[in-house]
Amino acid sequence: MPPVKLEVSDATITPSSDAKPKQLNKCNQLELKGLESIAPLVRSVEETPEPIATEVCGTIPTWIRGSLLRNGPGKFEFGNQHYNHWFDGMAMLHQFKIEDGKVTYRSRFLQSDAYKKNSERDRIMVSEFGTVAMPDPCKNFFLRFLSRFEMIEATDNASVSFVKYKGDCFVSTETNYMYRVDPESLETQNKVDWTKFIAVNMATAHPHTEPDGTTYNMGNSYGRKGALYNIIKVPPMKNNPEETLEGAKVLCSIVPADKARPSYYHSFAMSENYVVFIEQPIKMDLLKIVTAKLRGKGISEGVYWDPKQDTVFHLVDKHKGQTSSVKFHTKALSVFHQINAFEEDGFLMLDMCCSDNGEAINNYLIQNLRKSGEALDQVYNTMYRAFPRRFVLPLNVTNNTPTGVNLNTRPASSATSFKTAIDKVVCQFEDLHGEDLYEYGGLEFPQINYSKFNTRPYRYFYGCGFRHLVGDSLLKIDLEGKKVKVWYQKGLFPSEPVFVPSPEAVEEDDGVILSVVVTPTEDKSTFLLVLDAKTWEELGRAEVPVNIPYGFHGGLQHHCLDQHY
Repeated sequence: MPPVKLEVSDATITPSSDAKPKQLNKCNQLELKGLESIAPLVRSVEETPEPIATEVCGTIPTWIRGSLLRNGPGKFEFGNQHYNHWFDGMAMLHQFKIEDGKVTYRSRFLQSDAYKKNSERDRIMVSEFGTVAMPDPCKNFFLRFLSRFEMIEATDNASVSFVKYKGDCFVSTETNYMYRVDPESLETQNKVDWTKFIAVNMATAHPHTEPDGTTYNMGNSYGRKGALYNIIKVPPMKNNPEETLEGAKVLCSIVPADKARPSYYHSFAMSENYVVFIEQPIKMDLLKIVTAKLRGKGISEGVYWDPKQDTVFHLVDKHKGQTSSVKFHTKALSVFHQINAFEEDGFLMLDMCCSDNGEAINNYLIQNLRKSGEALDQVYNTMYRAFPRRFVLPLNVTNNTPTGVNLNTRPASSATSFKTAIDKVVCQFEDLHGEDLYEYGGLEFPQINYSKFNTRPYRYFYGCGFRHLVGDSLLKIDLEGKKVKVWYQKGLFPSEPVFVPSPEAVEEDDGVILSVVVTPTEDKSTFLLVLDAKTWEELGRAEVPVNIPYGFHGGLQHHCLDQHY
């Protein structure tokens, strides 16, 4: 069956936050029935440490020279012990090396301490997000009893993304550990601990990088008085080849609304002058987390959704390290990924993929992903989808700013911002899509032309449509008219799209989209898909005879220039 490319326009749809087709259910999505099983996409696979050739169908542009690096879980059990959550699987690193129109593939398991300990004993020895390591049966009863009172140690299973600091390639998760890896061989090099450099207990796997290489990130710190959110700044250059995070500093700290129950966050936004932290109502009960092992529960048991709380945007001046006294509030929303943020005419536009419910993080259990029939349909239809939305934050709110007046004076924008107190502005978003996007299950894993348009006004963004528990289509949205282009083929599940600009690019979407496509219905039928980012037509695909689980994040490392991960 040939790929299907659809283009639809919402020119007749008013871009407002309440535009919803009548057939949507309470989760703001279409009811779907007869979803196919994706169980093979969350099963353990073997690594392919030596490069193998792929069969190219169509054309891979010869100007693409680099390696698409991908990260995600690749092993879901040791012995007869199985992980509970999708996030728990052992990190597997993938490389699609592209040169002269040809592609080779290789993969390796990250040689983390967690992976090595588990492999040595052929059982789960290190606790993960949704799985607690049970006491060693080889210990006597008393030692097994005492081990229940030990705190869960942070895992070093860096399975979320590839990241870059000071020009070096790392893999990261959401703890204090990263690993430097060789992007050519995928071999694990050295383990890096954030706590050895700055006073944080974790860092996200989604840093932002400025053109000069300066990198910003966020991480929590925990002490006797509770938690703090910290903005991290890492310098762009190394003083010697062995350096990793030397010179990193905490730019400023933000006090949570509840120090004992800080918000969970997967990423943050950045404009030219500000870091934007989204304090959302996905909460972490620190008492439940520190006592999880005693109760025989995973860390995930301490993460919960509190819809009674507002979502609060905190603005931090990157140059001064100061947090704005004005807080921007909106209704309870959950956010995993931002699209872009930029400043214009005294406003900060904050674009991100939002859901009206934050319980999804605890729904991605492996047992749910492996369900079939009506049970699978029920899991999907009770989960809220994410949609692209824009908030417009006025930057010049003072004591003299009037209340009761919409401060958003930008033309053709339906977003609102009302000052309700000296230090509080209440915001309402506008949709960055038309009604047609509901048909494709919303949009997640957003990407832009990062190197040229991050922190700047932009026109296009890309992502996956979610008419399943994982992405099942590739979407391109044009903010001028809010049109959507769709690449879809039944039974195929594409990964997060990676935009690669062409060498002679003039327009924003001059380039290609790279995505790794997997299928649960055919054995060893993975391929690297290359789309023309402008026309959304397929240019070619590189078929590789291996099985790859559905993964998380990655990016292109050029042979002479690095693309944002």
